[in-house]
Amino acid sequence: MKVKDLEFREFISTQSVEEKVKALAAQVNTDYEDKAPLILPILNGSFIFASDLVKELTIPCKVSFVKVSSYNGVQSTGQLKTLIGLEESLFNQHILIVEDIVDTGLTLQKIMEELRGLGTKSVEVVALLRKKPAREKNVDVKYVGFDIDDEFVLGYGLDYDGFGRNTKQIYQLAN
Repeated sequence: MKVKDLEFREFISTQSVEEKVKALAAQVNTDYEDKAPLILPILNGSFIFASDLVKELTIPCKVSFVKVSSYNGVQSTGQLKTLIGLEESLFNQHILIVEDIVDTGLTLQKIMEELRGLGTKSVEVVALLRKKPAREKNVDVKYVGFDIDDEFVLGYGLDYDGFGRNTKQIYQLAN
């Protein structure tokens, strides 16, 4: 598949993605059965994953969205620009951040610190993908769909300069 100037090949099938989303939701349902968390997807990339995940949740929960950016092209800048969209109090709430991918984990760590500073009961993360650099830095991601190396991926919400989000499977950059 070609997106803009780059070629991509299928990396994770639609069936594998669907099975993993259901498995992650089952874990969240068990762990949060008596907690009624606020599900906090990080836009833009997590919107498809978050939608599918939330549809599988059987626990009481609320959903609110925030936007943050640390990407430029195919590289993470690691700099948290800002959290946009937090309009309700998070004090005394269980927060479950939904991320499409954790690259270096630097942005995610800053988001978690910011949220913990608002008096939350807990802050956990569910990520569809976690790259090797985040694993090496022991970034605290409680629920991980797939551990991958440091390849550039797109599809299922992930993009390349805004393009390629609209697939049911995940592609990786072809070498």
